[in-house]
Amino acid sequence: MAPRRTRTTARDRSRRVLSQNFLTDPAAVARFVRAARPDPDGLLLEVGAGRGQLTRPLAARCRRLVAYEVDPAVTADLAAVCAALPRVDHRPVDFLTVAPPEEPFAVVGNIPWSLTAAVVRWCLAAPGLRSATLLTQLEYARKRSGDYGRWTRLTVSTWPEFSWRLAGRVPRTAFRPVPRVDAGILRLERRPEPLLPTVALPAYRRMVELGFGGVGGSLAASLRAAHPRPRVDAALRAVRLDPATPVGAVWPEQWLVLFRLLHARRG
Repeated sequence: MAPRRTRTTARDRSRRVLSQNFLTDPAAVARFVRAARPDPDGLLLEVGAGRGQLTRPLAARCRRLVAYEVDPAVTADLAAVCAALPRVDHRPVDFLTVAPPEEPFAVVGNIPWSLTAAVVRWCLAAPGLRSATLLTQLEYARKRSGDYGRWTRLTVSTWPEFSWRLAGRVPRTAFRPVPRVDAGILRLERRPEPLLPTVALPAYRRMVELGFGGVGGSLAASLRAAHPRPRVDAALRAVRLDPATPVGAVWPEQWLVLFRLLHARRG
């Protein structure tokens, strides 16, 4: 007899998206709170607050905290925790649907890993964001922070405005239920001043898109599609880059120098 196939229901899909691995180890909680460095006079948004394991210590270190948790399976527990914390607002709504505050703020959270990319995009698009400290899969945090010695398109394209850093690791055994992989503490910070003039940022991002686009099979070939070959070759020599260097191995700092050299006005 052929094995019986079970149909995935809407509720199954919902739980897969909403469910979290709750951080229960006190040492790991303390490590995350230290990495978040809450501003005692600032506004903090907690994403995926769960049952409040991080809410209590975070609330003690900021002026005001807004705790978001949309999962109805845990929102009652979180509401009870927040009711005892006068500086905390409980919001049982989807964080990704809310408009960013107009005042400066920071984001923290042990987020559902299936929503990591969406939460990061929300943070990058929020004008008032000062920092985001997120518990993600370790592989994601390492890739975005260049910890593998390679850099992603998203990290490079946002580097003039944001720094990306792996701020710590959390073993899988610190969570309940225990996930299959360890976690990383990803720290994203807006720079006080961009590393390029604001008016130059769109052109810089276009250059990064071109470079990662794979035109011609190498970074050098991609850049030559938009700039004269002698100028590209001279810029690569200036930053000590072999023309055959894989695009992911180019440091963000080298991208910045390449941009300045390729887009500098001729005398």
